[in-house]
Amino acid sequence: MRSTQLGFSVSPTSISNNLLNFNFNKQTSFTPSIRCRTMQQSESKIVVREARLEDCWEVADTHCSSFFPDYSFPLQFVLRVDRLVAMLSRFTIPNGCRRTCLVAVIGSTVDQTFYIGSEDFKIGGPDGNPSLNRGNVAGILTLDTVADFLPRKGPLRQRRTGIAYVSNVAVRERFRQKGIGKRLVAKAEAQAVSWGCRSIALHCDSNNPGATKLYKGQGFKSIKIPEGANWPRPKTSPDIKFNLMMKLLNTPITT
Repeated sequence: MRSTQLGFSVSPTSISNNLLNFNFNKQTSFTPSIRCRTMQQSESKIVVREARLEDCWEVADTHCSSFFPDYSFPLQFVLRVDRLVAMLSRFTIPNGCRRTCLVAVIGSTVDQTFYIGSEDFKIGGPDGNPSLNRGNVAGILTLDTVADFLPRKGPLRQRRTGIAYVSNVAVRERFRQKGIGKRLVAKAEAQAVSWGCRSIALHCDSNNPGATKLYKGQGFKSIKIPEGANWPRPKTSPDIKFNLMMKLLNTPITT
């Protein structure tokens, strides 16, 4: 097993100086500043890139708000912490495999958030619940070559290679229908090609017509599972039915 960065870049300057430089030894008169800003967004400034360490909380928040929207505080906060821990614990992957998290960032977005403290570390969201969001991450996608949810190969059940797998695709509700999902998938395909993958695969909820339309529009085809086959599937509710979808990639020819 080896460790990988998962697309996160860590640098001393990535942590807010406001947190590092707080002196607990001297008395400081701290007057919380409560501000409210209206959301401003420019779709032309959407950037899809690999996630960084400072994006971790917003990635967890985007995931939970998309897949578990009905939970309220404090359970919603616990779910986000659990997702954050799970995400960071996956730095270790099998040898020869890769994994990264892609984020769609709205560079000019300022969340409509009441917050206490500095610009970089916000406490308190518009609903009064604890929030550490900066309001920049609009969508997320995980890409890997671990192949945990793809059928094993041969009698020895070897891990499949050359196939990138997409999971945890989520776009915040207020940013949907703006093409962010397409941009995330396109970036994932380009990343998979750079890894030398021949194809890309994913599981899509068969009861989610919007997602099905998105992936079919991007060239994905449904794969028919042989009758009686026990292929792996995402670990979610057993009531959810998934379609396995794949797409061949135009990998560059090396000479």
